[in-house]
Amino acid sequence: MAFRSRREKLRSILTGSACVHPGSVYDAISIRIAEDLGFPLGMFGGSVASLAVLGDPDVTLITLTELAEQMRRMSRAAMLPVLVDADHGYGNALNVRRTVQELETAGAAGLTIEDTLLPAAFGEAKTQLISLEEGVGKMKAALDGRSDPSLVIMGRTGAASVTSIEDAIRRARAYEATGVDALFFTGIKSRAELEAIVAATRLPIVLGGAPDELNAIDYLANQRVRIALQGHAPIAAATQAVYETQKALREGTPPKNLKGLPSPDLTSRVMREADVKARSAGFLGLKK
Repeated sequence: MAFRSRREKLRSILTGSACVHPGSVYDAISIRIAEDLGFPLGMFGGSVASLAVLGDPDVTLITLTELAEQMRRMSRAAMLPVLVDADHGYGNALNVRRTVQELETAGAAGLTIEDTLLPAAFGEAKTQLISLEEGVGKMKAALDGRSDPSLVIMGRTGAASVTSIEDAIRRARAYEATGVDALFFTGIKSRAELEAIVAATRLPIVLGGAPDELNAIDYLANQRVRIALQGHAPIAAATQAVYETQKALREGTPPKNLKGLPSPDLTSRVMREADVKARSAGFLGLKK
């Protein structure tokens, strides 16, 4: 029931009239901070998953098992609903079906399946797309793999920046016809392109990065955009903070003179220390 309530929250965002910015999450600490700050939703991107789990760039080296396990850790740590970037579903349509099953069990509120050809083809540096027919098969398989009807499944296309906006619309309409819950677009470059998509489709829209002219949240809401990503700055900031702290220590700075460390209060809240102390008192007979 806990997972269902998270999924229903995501569905309420998609069926509402506002556009929201999700918090970028990638582990137990980041999801708790996003939850405490009041983000309505977390976004677990493929690039941050690869960086957090493997320390590798976003070239599809992470496995489904690793992705699902990281999602499971976040589900345990917080109640914030999370939308997972499931990339290409880790294989063909049958693999997509398995991907949905694993992420549903891990507690994801929703997931995206994209039509990018992944991993990259041998000798091909440019991004390529799978065929429309294969993309449709993947969407159908994703829906077939869902056992909880409240789990949100989104069809994602990057055609706007790979082929054309016309191809993006053609693919979106085909994915929409399979019964997915929302459409996720990357590579939209202007209001004119977004408005063309809105005119040709019916489902809620999610934007994965956009130019400045598409950052006005009221405008996006009026264009049926319900979720607009803002990138993944938190993990970048965390990387810089760890680097600066390690560097300072290596250069001889005493720990008490380090800058940028969290307050004891913030650390306590992130660890949910009060809850742990209460349980220790109730279950172990320890004093609070």
